[in-house]
Amino acid sequence: MPQILIIDDDPDLLNVCRVGLEALGHQVRAAETGSEGLAEAAIRAPDVVVLDLGLPDLDGLEVCRRIRTWSDVPIIVLSADSTEDRKVSALAGGADDYMTKPFGMRELNARVWVAIRHHAANGPGGDQATEIDAGPLHLDLAHYGATYGGRPLDLTPREFDFLAYLARNAGKVCTRRMILANVWGPGYERELHYLKVYAYRIRRKLGDESGQFLQSDPSVGYRLAPPRG
Repeated sequence: MPQILIIDDDPDLLNVCRVGLEALGHQVRAAETGSEGLAEAAIRAPDVVVLDLGLPDLDGLEVCRRIRTWSDVPIIVLSADSTEDRKVSALAGGADDYMTKPFGMRELNARVWVAIRHHAANGPGGDQATEIDAGPLHLDLAHYGATYGGRPLDLTPREFDFLAYLARNAGKVCTRRMILANVWGPGYERELHYLKVYAYRIRRKLGDESGQFLQSDPSVGYRLAPPRG
């Protein structure tokens, strides 16, 4: 029985979707905030996420982007916004499909099954670890928590994503364009000055002003210091 996670702050819509999808053979869990949805996605590992863009605490695109840092689960976006720009932003941000409100339950069910089939046909890579350790740095991807040498870090979402990308490639130099494309998204590859600013801020928070841990190669990019051993 497919497990569907619906993230939407409209209780009436949640109830309609739950009843409708369960009647069609799905197991449904619901979350009314982005934070709750992220936790459910990390803990439950659903087969499909149905995500509203207008959440009370986090923008739906931000939720989508965060899920993509650890999971390749199919994401179907729901939105009352039918503009092309919004659709492109959602799909570029990691969504697999986009539905405009209002919609019919038969259409949603059909799109859920299409997402499941495509995911299976493409050979799902499986969920990645939701926690990363890179030397003294520990990252909790599901909850955006970070510690350095056991000390909690107060990072902005973008600072966290910058570190997470480097941590997944610890010891390897990541080019500036690679970092910008993967952390900021398509269209930011030329904004090289962003990286200097964020690297400076992160080093200050780490207490690594000398750049011993967050290392830079002026001609290439950045890396986290390789583990000693």
